[in-house]
Amino acid sequence: MKTNIKEQGFESVIINHLVMHNGFEEGENADYNREYAIDENRLLRFLEVTQPEQMELLGIKKSRQKYNQFLNRLSGEIAKRGVIDVLRNGVKIYPANLVMFYMTPSDKNKAAKKLFEQNIFSVTRQLMYSKDSTTLALDFCIFINGLPVITCELKNQLTNQDVDDAVWQYKTDRDPKELLFTFKRCMVHFAVDDARVKFCTKLSGKSSWFLPFDKGYNDGAGNPPNPDGIMTDYLWKEIFTREELANIIENYAQVVERVDPDSKAKSYIQIFPRYHQLAVVKSLLANVKANGVGKRYLIQHSAGSGKSNSIAWLAHQLVGLEGNGGNIVDSVIVVTDRVNLDKQIRDTIKQFMQVSNNVAWAEHSGDLRKAIAGGKKIIITTVHKFPFILEDIGTSHKGRNFAIIIDEAHSSQSGNMSASMNIALGGDYNPDYDIEDKINTLMEGRKMLANASYFAFTATPKNKTLEMFGVPVPQPDGTVNHVPFHNYSMKQAIQEGFILDVLQYYTPIKSYYKLAKTITENPMFDKKKAQKRLRIFVESDQFALNTKVNIIVEHFHEQVISKAKIGSKARCMVVTASIDRAIDYYYTITRCLAARKSPYKAIIAFSGEKEYDGKTLTEATVNGIPSNQIEKTFKTEPYRFLIVADKFQTGYDEPLLHTMYVDKILTDIKAVQTISRLNRAHPDKHDTFVLDFANEPDIIQESFSRYYRTTILAGETDPNKLYDLIAAMEEHQVYTDYHVNNFIDLYLNGAEREKLDPILDACAVLYKGLDEDAQVEFKGSAKGFVRAYGFLGAILPYGNAEWEKLAIFLRLLLPKLPSPIEEDLSAGILEAIDLDSYRAEAQAMVSIQLEDSDAEVGPVPTSAIGGNLAPELDLLTNILSTFNDLFGNIDWKDADNVRAQIQRIPGMVSQDKAYQNAMKNSDKQNARMESDRALQTAILGVMSDNMELFKQFTDNPSFKKWLADMVFSVTYNTEGKSYEGADDGLSASQTSFD
Repeated sequence: MKTNIKEQGFESVIINHLVMHNGFEEGENADYNREYAIDENRLLRFLEVTQPEQMELLGIKKSRQKYNQFLNRLSGEIAKRGVIDVLRNGVKIYPANLVMFYMTPSDKNKAAKKLFEQNIFSVTRQLMYSKDSTTLALDFCIFINGLPVITCELKNQLTNQDVDDAVWQYKTDRDPKELLFTFKRCMVHFAVDDARVKFCTKLSGKSSWFLPFDKGYNDGAGNPPNPDGIMTDYLWKEIFTREELANIIENYAQVVERVDPDSKAKSYIQIFPRYHQLAVVKSLLANVKANGVGKRYLIQHSAGSGKSNSIAWLAHQLVGLEGNGGNIVDSVIVVTDRVNLDKQIRDTIKQFMQVSNNVAWAEHSGDLRKAIAGGKKIIITTVHKFPFILEDIGTSHKGRNFAIIIDEAHSSQSGNMSASMNIALGGDYNPDYDIEDKINTLMEGRKMLANASYFAFTATPKNKTLEMFGVPVPQPDGTVNHVPFHNYSMKQAIQEGFILDVLQYYTPIKSYYKLAKTITENPMFDKKKAQKRLRIFVESDQFALNTKVNIIVEHFHEQVISKAKIGSKARCMVVTASIDRAIDYYYTITRCLAARKSPYKAIIAFSGEKEYDGKTLTEATVNGIPSNQIEKTFKTEPYRFLIVADKFQTGYDEPLLHTMYVDKILTDIKAVQTISRLNRAHPDKHDTFVLDFANEPDIIQESFSRYYRTTILAGETDPNKLYDLIAAMEEHQVYTDYHVNNFIDLYLNGAEREKLDPILDACAVLYKGLDEDAQVEFKGSAKGFVRAYGFLGAILPYGNAEWEKLAIFLRLLLPKLPSPIEEDLSAGILEAIDLDSYRAEAQAMVSIQLEDSDAEVGPVPTSAIGGNLAPELDLLTNILSTFNDLFGNIDWKDADNVRAQIQRIPGMVSQDKAYQNAMKNSDKQNARMESDRALQTAILGVMSDNMELFKQFTDNPSFKKWLADMVFSVTYNTEGKSYEGADDGLSASQTSFD
């Protein structure tokens, strides 16, 4: 008999496996009660076999009325609470208390194991689910104890249909008003073919949101080839098992309440784990159970990975993890650098925990100590508060086991913070110890605790994070690489649609300057520093700023607003290099918006106070709203421009951000974190746009490529380099062993400042007596030592007391050492030059393609930090010549093409609706203003066809005036009729601009 390659054959493969291998019963349509959406046969059998006394109390066998009351009560509870909660917590129907599902038993609980085995898992194929349209059939439905939990629609690529056809069927043919498909009635709906899997937790017609449930392949979307079967058979062989479905119901699936912060209105979403979330939590729990506490795990999960839920699921299950007759972990501490995440995790965990007061939020000093002492199972805090909280902890917890989950690990694991945290949790710091004991305690405190496991989540792991938390992998040459324990890559997140590709539409803008010498002399200046000063001078010039702002405002209105990006709700971010520049941009954009009568406004974000134009400004005084209201206000009208200086460039998740205008040098992780602010998904968001005034595409490409797939640390930090740094410092005799030992003795015994400062000051005097080169070498080596030891002290297997003492001493000495005085050989150059011309030229839009391979980063450097380079002197004329060569003017190259473009422009201007309206309903002066605005838009429109015309228009005021006058004279008439025949109406003389 030939193989059945039709959809029916695919369905049979799955059903047969569930029945023959997974312990499922196969149901019939006759068992299904369409009015209540239950497998009535199995529901009653389960309850009567497992809880006969409770069923007897209900009396449903004796009374049809009581039977209907029972079904109505059960159906109402599912509608209100959802099938997940009903299975998890049962149903109370007076006078009975019914268990609807027996939970997974512990290893030694035989009675619970027997009860679990009495759960009835069943599957009904071609389920005729509809009460009214009785011929409609679902491919199959999975029930637990008669309650539906999963529906499935199958498609088969061998018959030219795929998973997207199954999704379309759910969206168009499966009415969400049918009882089986109503929200919370089922746990999840799966669309499946032989290569891909997608799922949805709330069917709502064409707006139903289906998410991938794929393993991922080659660090991207999809599934790997399966040498032993169908590519998607993990779904029915791994997920649709009795044990795994029970695990998901008990520990993952959940209905979550969301409260609008303004209206206080409540809404509900049903969550179900994506495949990678299930995989990482299960693998972490299995590793801890097998190896106990004391290991480190790095989880490289991209934005869009659902990291908050992954952390919540991991934390909840770690506190319940059993081994050797008891709990493996006593308390879980979640450390996050996102202020809003702690509440999100807390609320998610509380809905899983049997007792919600087992979850604590350590906000103020002493909270963490109280939470641990009070037996709290999960404690959540932010990285900003964590060091201060730990200083208040003095109790010993060495007899307890901890799990420390660190969100965005690269920002929360400095040497000093880890030392404080580890001393607090492992605690043997005793004021009565002698110096040796205290040094040993500090060294042990700096190390990773033996009684704690560390789980570090990050999308962009630095070399330090990889070496501290990554899995060591020995190489054939004897070196050791470090890799993440688990990876959900940026590549996969983009391909699966959870985040957007922010580099798909990337346009660099090159700035061209021409500077002129204004003095007769030709002095010498430091070439490198002079170039830097000249760049800052030009970029801060108001004309240059106006040019860039005009491009930004025009682009946003014509390319973002007019094209209704994100359903006409799109916002943009302007990234600046400093607070001064951000304020400049804010006021210039505000003026530009007012000039074009735009309905939109800008909002600014920066930290602290700033002296500007004789006034002390804060973001609150500039915006007119409190700082903590910026994020909320930016979502509302009329705010569309967010201008930032460092703030909001990391950890800011705003799906309405569509476009970014960058005027700041960005490299490596800063480039990724900043530009990735655009990547958050939104149902109406289909693309993003970056206009970059400051960076080259190849640098941005290199930065993103490091984190596109798996990031690997190639090699390890060499601790022997610390000896080299010590030797470099000792050569200059700034300190002696006596200085260090005497200082440490006083410091660790709590001496007052008047005892400590004389030692540091004496060493500072010796430092100041060195020549400039010696000062540079000593201070750079000291900084390098403190940085490197702060990291290495946490991971080296053996401590070194002399290093520990020297690190403490140098950390406190360094602030007293002035930076070497260096003569500024570029001073005075700004007084000798002036800006002759400026323009900003848009380059061709590019789609930056990232390297499709794992990226390697080098280990933490152990070299000296800083140092002065010998100045390279050059004549002012040569410096200006070089500068203007880089940023100077470009002459006409294609005059014929320019003429052709100019002939098009009047027709483009005449079609502008606002200009047409002004000609009909306003005076000539207002019409001219609208003509000039429309001309600006037209010039931007022909940029791609002729950049020379755009350059001349922006650089040459006389040409700009001629073109504006010509266009207005051709298109304007007193009767208000728009110009129609631009191509025919211009003579050669009218386009003569030579």
